[in-house]
Parts: sequence; structure tokens; C-alpha cells
Amino acid sequence: MKDFKLWVSFDDGTEGTIDFDGKLHGSIFEPLSDRHFFSRASVDPELETIVWPNGADLAPEFIKALHTSQHKKDSFGQA
Repeated sequence: MKDFKLWVSFDDGTEGTIDFDGKLHGSIFEPLSDRHFFSRASVDPELETIVWPNGADLAPEFIKALHTSQHKKDSFGQA
């Protein structure tokens, strides 16, 4: 679902859209299954990562790994 996608950029210049649909598990992430709540994502300037109003946040390493796995095809010229 496009409603669970976020555009991200990293300090190394990597950027792109990540699809989080079905990727977030655990009780802290349950509210994020609501599209409206998911859309309230923001970047915490101190943590330098994606956060939500309920206190959920994502490790930058997780975000980078997810981006890499979802864009692996792109790096080989396959869309």
C-alpha cells in the first residue's frame, strides 16, 4: 500500500522511498497500522531517525537495511 511508504535520505547521499507495509512488528508499532497515524511520522533531530507520536521510532540501521533490500534491483539496473 502506498500509504505505508516514506521517502528517506541518508548522510551518505542514498535516498528513496521505503515501503513499511508489513515490516513493523510489536505492540509499539500496532497504532502504525492505521494509515492516518502512520502518516504522522516525523524526523527527530536529536535521534536522527523516524518517530511517531506514540513513542515508536526506528533504528537508522533498520531503515538503511530495509532501503537496501528494497532497492537492490535498482542498483543492478532492473526496475
